[in-house]
Amino acid sequence: MKRQPAKYADLSGKRVFVTGGATGIGASVVAGFAEQDALVTFFDNNEAAGRALAETLGGGVRYQALDLTDLAAIKPLFQRLIETAGGVDVLVNGAANDTRHATQDVTPESWRKTLAVNLDHQFFCAQAILPTMRHTKSGVILNFGSLAWHVGLEDAVGYVTSKAGIEGITHALAREAGPDGIRVNCLLPGFVHTERQDELWLTPELRDAVMRNQCLARFNTPEDIADVALFLCSDVSRAITNQTILADAGWR
Repeated sequence: MKRQPAKYADLSGKRVFVTGGATGIGASVVAGFAEQDALVTFFDNNEAAGRALAETLGGGVRYQALDLTDLAAIKPLFQRLIETAGGVDVLVNGAANDTRHATQDVTPESWRKTLAVNLDHQFFCAQAILPTMRHTKSGVILNFGSLAWHVGLEDAVGYVTSKAGIEGITHALAREAGPDGIRVNCLLPGFVHTERQDELWLTPELRDAVMRNQCLARFNTPEDIADVALFLCSDVSRAITNQTILADAGWR
């Protein structure tokens, strides 16, 4: 069945920041906001893919190279971009890396790197934009978690721990920022059929497990997840905050 994207009039002209937007789910989120005529700035350390996507989408889409593990670089860059754009309305924290790792192979250095890639920047990106949203008494922060920690994904203890922590950040910020009219939610994709999953993880055994565990016998696509993200960032969902929203085809 051909996808029929919804149109959210309130997203037109909104100033949107998306982290991890060059490939996979993130690229579909960026494209989805572009379809809504939002003004999108997306961040990624994959410069080739980021520049290619921005060129393809054109219009109000802008790519910004950024190593999100450089936490000290986030605030000054965001402040400059917010000043240039005249504000920020939506932050989508989507950057992550689900590289597998055996528990016995984890070192203090690799543990810190895994948390830096998957968890730390979500807080510091939110911290960077919150003063502007508090000033305008409005805004949406959407953090990307994962079904992985709810089902106990094997060989990925650092990734699973990071994704659990994102839900903690979400609930704490939602309670703190709510009086200023700011909504904070966490979107948890299940298994999503991306090029990366196809190349690295999608074995016949995993395919069977996905089909066996999900209520819907189909793979989620990046566009499926982007559609949920757009809904959660639009005013249509104005009554929803402090929630973890599963988009997992009924796995859990």
